[in-house]
Amino acid sequence: MIGSGFGGLALAIRLQSAGIPTLVLEQRDKPGGRAYVYEDQGFTFDAGPTVITDPTALEELFALSGRRLDDYVKLLPVSPFYRLCWEDGYCFNYVNDQEALDRQIGAKSPGDVAGYRRFLDYSKAVLEEGYIKLGHVPFPDFRSMVKVAPQLIKLESYRSVYGIVSRFIKDPHLRQAFSFHSLLVGGNPFETSSIYALIHALERQWGVTFPQGGTGALIRGMIKLFTDLGGEIRLNAPVDEILVEQGRVAAVRLRSGERLPCLLAASNADVVHTYEKLLRQHPPAQRKAAALKKKRFSMSLFVIYFGLKGTRPGLEHHTVLFGPRYRELLKDIFHGATLADDFSLYLHAPTVTDPSLAPPGHSAYYVLAPVPHLGNADIDWESEGPRYRDRILDYLEQHYIPDLKRDLVTSRIFTPCDFRDELNAHVGSAFSLEPVLWQSAYFRTHNKDQQIPGLYFVGAGTHPGAGIPGVVGSAKATARIILDEQPARSAA
Repeated sequence: MIGSGFGGLALAIRLQSAGIPTLVLEQRDKPGGRAYVYEDQGFTFDAGPTVITDPTALEELFALSGRRLDDYVKLLPVSPFYRLCWEDGYCFNYVNDQEALDRQIGAKSPGDVAGYRRFLDYSKAVLEEGYIKLGHVPFPDFRSMVKVAPQLIKLESYRSVYGIVSRFIKDPHLRQAFSFHSLLVGGNPFETSSIYALIHALERQWGVTFPQGGTGALIRGMIKLFTDLGGEIRLNAPVDEILVEQGRVAAVRLRSGERLPCLLAASNADVVHTYEKLLRQHPPAQRKAAALKKKRFSMSLFVIYFGLKGTRPGLEHHTVLFGPRYRELLKDIFHGATLADDFSLYLHAPTVTDPSLAPPGHSAYYVLAPVPHLGNADIDWESEGPRYRDRILDYLEQHYIPDLKRDLVTSRIFTPCDFRDELNAHVGSAFSLEPVLWQSAYFRTHNKDQQIPGLYFVGAGTHPGAGIPGVVGSAKATARIILDEQPARSAA
């Protein structure tokens, strides 16, 4: 297994549970991939995912070997799921309480209460078809896609998320409130398939949680489960090449020169990086890499991690801060060649739920801004990064966190160049392939390579896509293929 992100660990756990000895190779000094953890001056900062939904997908990994997720990590409920704020002063608390939602929607736009109920019904329908039925099912050939096409057409998957929301809801603020979710998996609400409206029902079904100790604690729990099962993980072990001999995977070679023979290799690394760099001596892989690079990739992110003296009681755990533009800003983010003058932000304040992530009397945060990837906007982030950081921190201080700069203890930034250089993400994309309809399911990177026996994929670049439920689902799909090819093994 190449890479120890959520997808890689989930697949490693499934294979190890089924009796297939599995070695996880991680290039960095800590596991987690995008779910890396920074520790500084008593603060703990989750580098990546912070919204945990569908705990059943995680519970299933532990149940495979008769264990319980709760014995490894505790998931804490988060409410509201998000506070959504606009520059005109309007705020909406997105909670898992129908009466509270109806009350807020009715106060803003009485006619949209019934419309929201109809949207929720639609979202539940696509959750059932697009996630519960298909989210863990591989699409190895076009015929498998044709089988599900009628239902996807019936659900109007050719519409955009924003388009489907707008059919049910009329108020501009509420349209944004119920369409922004596709950004959580790297998709523009105006272009992403309406199938991704399922995220709303997913959150309503199972809630939003946060692991006690941070997302890194969930990674540590998965690592412990994997090693309890006899699996092995090696850190500081970057893979230099996947070796193909006699037409199939034969070994992986580390950057140190060490050769590790294997029958199967699964990559949780970036799909372009895997084909272009790790299979650089295999001509068909180079052609695959060239084809992938012509596809559309998700936006990147600019992230600031910072710790403060004192606490800010008025903040919620998750806050989405909409800027003055919505459609136009998203166009700049996904297609623009420069950095827009305005921004929308996601502010994560984990110490609202778990104060242990900061020293006593302090608070920890990260704030991210979606920005163009490097293939669209070749920005010099070394010089632009500090300026952009200051603009964002000034904005937060002015509107949401008084005395931020006075109380600032520590900060660091993570730019699109870091996504490219530290995570090998093609063009610095934060979520791999953009989740538009023609890059989903069968049209996404397959969980099993069609030309190189023994090569498999897991993670955001494969079906079903990005986000923790998505990459954990991709692990289930990939494991299903591998174990179907191992008839003597038990099913995972």
